[in-house]
Amino acid sequence: MNQKNTQAFAADVVISGLGPTGLTLAHILGRRGHRVIVLEKEPVFYGNARAVYTDDECMRIFQSIGVAQEVATKMMPETPVQFVRKDGSVLGQYRPLKRVFGWPVVNFFYQPYLETQLTDLLARYPNVEVRRGRELIDFTQDEGGVIVTHQATREVRFGDATGARVNLDVDADAQRLRAKYLVGADGGRSPVRTRLGIEMTGRNFPEPWLVVDLKRRPGRDGLRHLPYFNFVVNPRLPVVSCVQPDGFHRFEFMLMPGMTKEWMEKPETVRQLLADYVDPDDFEIKRKLVYTFNALIVKEWRRGRVLLAGDAAHMTPQFMGQGASSGIRDAYNLGWKLSGVLDGLYGDEVLDSYGRERHGHAKAMIDVSVFMKDTVSMTNPIGTLLRDAVLHIVQTVPAFRRWAEEGGFKPQPAYARGQYLGLPRRGRSRPEGALAPQPEVRLIDGRRMLLDDVLGEGFALVGFKCDPREGLSAAQRDNLARLGTRFVTLYPYAGRPQGMKEVARSVDPALSEVEDLGGHMVDWFRKAGFKHEGVAILRPDRFAFGVVSPSQCSRAVDDLIRQLALQPQKAERQYA
Repeated sequence: MNQKNTQAFAADVVISGLGPTGLTLAHILGRRGHRVIVLEKEPVFYGNARAVYTDDECMRIFQSIGVAQEVATKMMPETPVQFVRKDGSVLGQYRPLKRVFGWPVVNFFYQPYLETQLTDLLARYPNVEVRRGRELIDFTQDEGGVIVTHQATREVRFGDATGARVNLDVDADAQRLRAKYLVGADGGRSPVRTRLGIEMTGRNFPEPWLVVDLKRRPGRDGLRHLPYFNFVVNPRLPVVSCVQPDGFHRFEFMLMPGMTKEWMEKPETVRQLLADYVDPDDFEIKRKLVYTFNALIVKEWRRGRVLLAGDAAHMTPQFMGQGASSGIRDAYNLGWKLSGVLDGLYGDEVLDSYGRERHGHAKAMIDVSVFMKDTVSMTNPIGTLLRDAVLHIVQTVPAFRRWAEEGGFKPQPAYARGQYLGLPRRGRSRPEGALAPQPEVRLIDGRRMLLDDVLGEGFALVGFKCDPREGLSAAQRDNLARLGTRFVTLYPYAGRPQGMKEVARSVDPALSEVEDLGGHMVDWFRKAGFKHEGVAILRPDRFAFGVVSPSQCSRAVDDLIRQLALQPQKAERQYA
């Protein structure tokens, strides 16, 4: 690193890239009052869908930044996902309806809508500045910050159907700014990752697919027979048929031996392929493009004051729809930690836990996406017979069918043992390092809301049928107050203590009392071994730091303060 630079800070954080990852991180940091500058190479959004799906975990993240209701209005929630034959007969379904994390598990969206909404909603934060048409070209870092050099973009993609690049005759106008941290959320070809020289490991897949994005013409009704998301497991030509809101639809066709990119992209070929499923005259073709995909992940997520997130850190095949979702999870994990470090609350070493935690889960999503790709694209006659037989068994055996319909194959939101910020996980059923459920709860005045809206944005202590503060010292309570901790007592539905003796118990505005309407968190406590009383220490991202008995809570809080390396004073925010 260079000598320490005394140049004034223009921002706390520079984010390179304004995709779903960068947008989510900008919201998290902006909401917490940090000065953020986002550099986006493209002057306008690409204008076509890439990602099409997100899950309940990410909707919960959107809830945490106050945008979930807005973005949900332009989504298709709880749409069944199917394996079907070419004639539409169903081999298997994925149709989860339980809302363990408070939101639908399946949500299809149109990416330009989502990105536009998230960008427009950034206007609520005067401390967040988006600079479009500016590309990062270099950076240097020292022990105190990062100097970022950026210029007007010289080559852009305007979002036409081919994705062609266009050279601009503009003055480069190179500028420099200094920030405390730089986050590269700048895509699979990440300039930030490239300049750091960080390698990625994994596989490149040579099998090309043709993607065709459609928009239904006004007055046409050509999608009634395709109400769900379908993997068409046709060994002669595997196809993906993807529903999207507002009359948008996507088909993906696997190129078979002898098919060339040039032939597949011809208008007459595209029309012929579409005609097997829809009337091509009912639609406007928004994009047609042959692509390949990768399954890669970085060896390092952080180097000094520079961190990677989203496709810059991992590339996921699209067959589970987890590429953008994994990036949103990156932003959530990194955001609260970065905010605490910037506020002078946590030690900088807390940021090392970001890559340790996210690596295993992101890799698991890559692996299951590759498995799904192999399942969908199978063309070997013997292999396809075996696959169809397995799907038939899963569909007909009740226990297997429930497992498939509820998504038992999807990696659970839990970090690898020994790699997370939290108490040790001492058994497979223990919840440490795993995402806690979010039930709908009933307040004492009868109002209903999702639990996270009660817990706020900081740490939380949730006592199952007990006051989680009992046994804590004054010093521990002071430290928890510095962390913005909220305290909640949770009861089963209709299980709140009652009777005249309760009148003597004084009302404490610092303690919220709620009832778990769906029983999701009650079951979670009981599966962890706490049938009568227990205390959950939840991180700001709602992963469990620990779940302990009331008598063990004091020691667990000491562990929390130690692992955060809680600093004695908050830093003041000063900008140029």
